[in-house]
Amino acid sequence: MGIGSTWYRKSLLTVTGMPLVEKLSATSFGKKLASRFIAGETLSEALDEIEKLGKLGIMATLDHLGEGIRDISEAEAYKTQYLTLIEGIAERKASSNVSLKPTQMGLALDQAACYANIREVVKHARRHRNFVRIDMENTPYTQSTIDIVKRLHAEGLTNVGTVLQAYLFRTEKDVRELLQARISLRLVKGAYKESPEVAFQTKTEVMNSFKSMIKQHLDRRAYTAIASHDDEIISWAKAYARSRRIPKNAFEFQMLYGLRMNEQAQLAKEGYRVRCYVPYGSMWYPYFTRRLAEKPANLMLVLKHMF
Repeated sequence: MGIGSTWYRKSLLTVTGMPLVEKLSATSFGKKLASRFIAGETLSEALDEIEKLGKLGIMATLDHLGEGIRDISEAEAYKTQYLTLIEGIAERKASSNVSLKPTQMGLALDQAACYANIREVVKHARRHRNFVRIDMENTPYTQSTIDIVKRLHAEGLTNVGTVLQAYLFRTEKDVRELLQARISLRLVKGAYKESPEVAFQTKTEVMNSFKSMIKQHLDRRAYTAIASHDDEIISWAKAYARSRRIPKNAFEFQMLYGLRMNEQAQLAKEGYRVRCYVPYGSMWYPYFTRRLAEKPANLMLVLKHMF
């Protein structure tokens, strides 16, 4: 992140966090803007999109949007949605696993209840031979999210993994520990607004950290999920894998629904494993604003899509 891109990101996250702006987003105009990145408001719509991706050789991870619940009772509804989602994937024989946010399940309110909710979802996914990715949110929840995944693995529920963010100082240590524990990781740059006390602020630092994470995985022959739209990262990962004679089925590229769809299809055509992060649901605003804040090009894509 250069000075200009850092200013853009912080400014947009600040503006989109204003109550009036959030209220305006709920209009039909706002929803139409968001449709670039959201695969619909219903499970059926999302599964239809996943079927289309499958025809292009692209796998998916399905996310029912929602975060920051105000009452622990709301987590029950999200949990039920995920149980239904897993069954929907199985019924449609969709090439998709599952992504969820721990705050949906009550992490900020009741950690015991949150764990019980996530555990039920993971067990249900195991019955259907599916995998659950617990998304990583901002730093107040980093350690507790990692602890949840470790505890589930200790119970024998190994069909669950999490996400590590390259821009956090702590990530190098977390990568070593979680690789040692054989916990599946999605590797990302990071999309939340974090302070200089806990996170790198320049593009060069973030990119170096990201490449280090990928290298540690590939060198250990651990299956590697590289979540990025950055040409530099994608090209570097492909070249590094070739230089180490690592087969294409030993790692995957992950990208977001609505972004660089032609490039996703091309990677799949080249024989790489590609997974598209497919979000759906009515609680799309926080996710949508983070996508816009990542870089100005995303805002331009939305405006182009709109007009």
